[in-house]
Amino acid sequence: MDKQALLTELLDLAGRLDIDVRQVYMTGEGGGLCKLRGRWVLFVDNAAPLPEQLARTAEALAGQDHLEDQYLLPEVREILDQYRNPK
Repeated sequence: MDKQALLTELLDLAGRLDIDVRQVYMTGEGGGLCKLRGRWVLFVDNAAPLPEQLARTAEALAGQDHLEDQYLLPEVREILDQYRNPK
């Protein structure tokens, strides 16, 4: 699976976890998960290179509860596991 498809799958997962996704242009070094007005929001920095967007998104989602309740493609599960259990 290519990186863009993997990012799309992760963003879809965020939506299923009831996380608002905002894709915005920042400085190229931003993005991440935060709570705004009682809701989880995932900011994806469109100015960042695709590998950075993918890494920050996976890192933000890796610690979320109820991942085991979601169907995840093997590639998605693999990247989340990498960020859940860093070596």
